Parts: sequence; structure tokens; C-alpha cells
Amino acid sequence: MDTTHQLVGSDRVLAVLKELARHPDGAGLEELTRAIGSPKPTVHRALAALRRAGLADQDERGRYVLGDEFLRMAFAHHELRPEQVRIRPVLETLAARFGETAHYAVLDGREIVYRAKVDPPSGAVRLTSTIGGRNPAHATGVGKLLLAYRLDSLDAVRDWVGDEPLVRRTANTLGDADDLFRELRRSRERGYAVDDQENEVGVNCLAVPVYATSPATPSGAISISALTYRTPLATLTDAVDEVRHALGAFR
Repeated sequence: MDTTHQLVGSDRVLAVLKELARHPDGAGLEELTRAIGSPKPTVHRALAALRRAGLADQDERGRYVLGDEFLRMAFAHHELRPEQVRIRPVLETLAARFGETAHYAVLDGREIVYRAKVDPPSGAVRLTSTIGGRNPAHATGVGKLLLAYRLDSLDAVRDWVGDEPLVRRTANTLGDADDLFRELRRSRERGYAVDDQENEVGVNCLAVPVYATSPATPSGAISISALTYRTPLATLTDAVDEVRHALGAFR
């Protein structure tokens, strides 16, 4: 069998799996066919393969949903990651203390990846961030903090930025290497970073480093992400010592 066709077929199966993840209430065959842009028989075969593996299922309405086996694997894998398990009590403490969302994130190239998230125990408005979700590193507090420990010169920042323009998420997002270098230097000097509505209008955050695997290099960063009308940035920065204290052994 031609290896190229095998790869294309597996890519289609993965595309269907990813599309299913966007539909927690399920999706019909026609809907999936339109979203994937492949012929209906091809999508149907992909769904059959996913169902045989337990990664997809059909509900009583005939709509396709993620299977229990996929959810079991995903959550088991997530819970076995030691950093997330160990850091979660800290996130719970901070979310309860500030009434805002607490994240743990790591750096992955030009982006940050959220590894853990705890929403406040109460409050009608919550953030849409998700575990496994990504955002541009230069536009987030956690990203700028982690970059500050990796990029300690203007040349290093320029090399990291390269020829790709920095994505402007809001009017406050840093747009060039010189501005980013100055912000990283400030973050490194004070030991924390901020996001002043740079990733999302109406949301600011304070980020501090987490030393979960090494006493010298942060494994990731914790952030308190707050709605500006509810918790101004100054409230967060004034409490930075309290946030650091909550880290305990991870400081």
C-alpha cells in the first residue's frame, strides 16, 4: 500500500477527531463533512475507525461525540503529569484568595501552553482559557516572564522574534523586538511579569516563576488572570509578595 495515502488517511482521521472536540454536544455526519472538507464516505470511514478504537461514539440522536476511551486517556495523561498535580493546590489557593482565575503555563517556542487552570469558586464571569490552549508568549504575563529567563540580550530577543511580525492581539500588545527586550528586562529585574490587557481587552494578569524541577530555571509560571473591572492590575502587583508566599516550595 502506498505510504503517502496511508499518511493522508491518518491525517483525515485526526482532523475528524479534532473537529469532534469542538462539538461537546455532538455533530452530525453532514456537519463534519462540511467542516473537514472531505467527501462524506471518507469522513464516515474515519468515524468508523475512531469508533472501533473507542475514541468516538454516537449518541441516541445519531450525532457523533468524543468517546469515553479518548476522555479516559486524555484525563489520565493529564493527571499523571507531576507538575500539574503538584501545582494545583497553589492555584486553588490563589483562585479562592483573589476570586479570579489562576493558571500554570509553560513555554513552547513562540507560544505558551496552559497546563493547569482553576477558576474562582464563585463569580458569574469566568475566562475562556482551556487546559492545553495556547497564546502568543509575548502577549501574556506568563510568556514574558519565561522569555525573560531565556532571552537576556537584545540580540537574543531579535533572534527569537526573527522575520515573523509579533502578533498584535490588542492595542497594548508589544509590537517589536526593542519594546519586548525592555519589557523582559523589567520583568527579570522585579521577578514578575504583567499583562496589561495585551492578550485580551478587559483582562490583565500577574505572573511569577515556578521552580518545580530545578532551583535555577523556572519550569513554568503561575498567573492570576483577572477581569480589569473586578480586579485592577495594581491590586495584583501590590499583592505580589503574597502570591510568591503561596508558592511555598516552588519559589
